[in-house]
Amino acid sequence: MPMTRVAIYARYSSDLQSQASIEDQIRLCEERVRASGGTVVQSYTDHAVSGASLMRPGIQMLMQDAAAGKFDEVVAEALDRISRDQEDIAAVFKRLSFAGIKINTLSEGEISQLHIGLKGTMNALFLKDLADKTRRGLRGRVEKGRSGGGKCYGYGVVAGEERGKRVVNEADAAVVRRIFEDYASGKSPKAIAFQLNEEGIAGPSGKGWGQSTINGNRQRGTGLLNNELYVGRLVWNRLRYMKDPETGKRVSKLNPEDEWITQEVPELRIIDEPLWAKVKERQASLNKPGKPFWAKQRP
Repeated sequence: MPMTRVAIYARYSSDLQSQASIEDQIRLCEERVRASGGTVVQSYTDHAVSGASLMRPGIQMLMQDAAAGKFDEVVAEALDRISRDQEDIAAVFKRLSFAGIKINTLSEGEISQLHIGLKGTMNALFLKDLADKTRRGLRGRVEKGRSGGGKCYGYGVVAGEERGKRVVNEADAAVVRRIFEDYASGKSPKAIAFQLNEEGIAGPSGKGWGQSTINGNRQRGTGLLNNELYVGRLVWNRLRYMKDPETGKRVSKLNPEDEWITQEVPELRIIDEPLWAKVKERQASLNKPGKPFWAKQRP
C-alpha cells in the first residue's frame, strides 16, 4: 500500500513575535506524519501574517498544489493556523474535500464539517473580541492625549514615556508651517511638492513628496493640510477599516461624525488658528458648487 503523501502548513502571526514558531510547528507536524506512516512531500509557510485572510503566498501555493493532486493530506498545528476567518476556512475545507484531500491538525485531529462550523465560529468571535479590546485600549490612550496609532509627520515619540506620547519635531514642524503658508498664499499642492523635492526635503515616508500627501481628502481628514493635530486637536475614529471580501485587502470607510473622538492637545500645536482658517477658506473656495474643480483650473 503506497504511503500517504502529506503537505505541512505552518504560519506565525506578528502577535507571536517569533520566527522559531514556524520551525517548531513543522517539527511537530513531521513527527506526527512519521508516527502515522506518512511521508512529507512539501512544507508551506507564511511568516508574520494574519490568519484573517487567505491572501498569503504559502496558503495560495498549497491550494494550487492541492488542485494539481500533489498530496493526499494536509497537516497543521491547529485549524486557526490555516485561517481564522469563518468563510475562508470553510472555502479551504470545501476545495480540499473536492480534491479528495483530508485536513489533520495536532490540536483537533481529522477535520470534519462539524469542526469547520464550531471552530470557525469560535475564531470569528476571537477576532472580534481582539479588535474590541484593541479599540478600547487605543481609545483610552487618545483620551489621555496620546497617539491612537501610526506616525505623524512633524512629531516624534518620546522615548521611555507612556506609550503613544508625542513631542513636536521642530525641523519637520518648520516644513509643515511652510506648506500651510505656501498653500494659503495660492500655491498648488503639486507646486509645493515639486519645490520640496527639488530641495531634497524628505517626505513623511522618508521618500519624495506627492500632491496627495499634502492635499489628501478633506472629508476623511487625510493629507497634511487636513490634519487637525497641527492645530492641537487629536481626532480619532474618523475612519474604520474593513476587509474587502473580494480582494482580502483593507479599505477605509468614514464613520458618522458623532462617533469621532476629539481631544484637545494644545502642547502639540504647530499651526495657529488664523493660518488654519486661511487654508480651510481656500479649500472651500475650490469646492464651491458650479463648474467642476478641474474645469476651473488652467491646463
